[in-house]
Amino acid sequence: MAEHNLFDYAPIALMFIVAMGFAASQILVTQLIGPRKRTAVKLMPYECGKDPVGSARDKFSVKFYAVAVIFLLFDIEVLFMIPFAVAFKTLLAEEKISGIAFGTIALLEILVFIATLIVGYIYVWKKGVFDWGVQARVEARAEAKDLINKKKQRIETLKRAA
Repeated sequence: MAEHNLFDYAPIALMFIVAMGFAASQILVTQLIGPRKRTAVKLMPYECGKDPVGSARDKFSVKFYAVAVIFLLFDIEVLFMIPFAVAFKTLLAEEKISGIAFGTIALLEILVFIATLIVGYIYVWKKGVFDWGVQARVEARAEAKDLINKKKQRIETLKRAA
């Protein structure tokens, strides 16, 4: 039976200490030397490309959900690419030994996978899913003005009632 030594885990503990130290140092440095000019716009929460105006129950644009799904799609692409990249060299070596085209078949399959994703990316790009820009900001500002007007009207009705 193998002996377990606590010192064998020292590199892992050192890695965690360095990671925590790096995170703490970055927070500290930004607090010490970062700009402190606080404005209403900077203090306003920001959520995924849409200014948080109105109730949390408001309906979002379909583009918001489309971008979220596309993000997940490309995230999954990376999850498939990393194991392929790790195993590809072994597959090529196995191909040389056995004569069966493991590496070539795997390469063709991953190329088909990437081509499918590129076609999907071009499709959503042409559909204008990524065009948030000015239109989304104009809509958010209009919603904000409507909310402010409604709030003022409620305050006036409460004052009249009192």
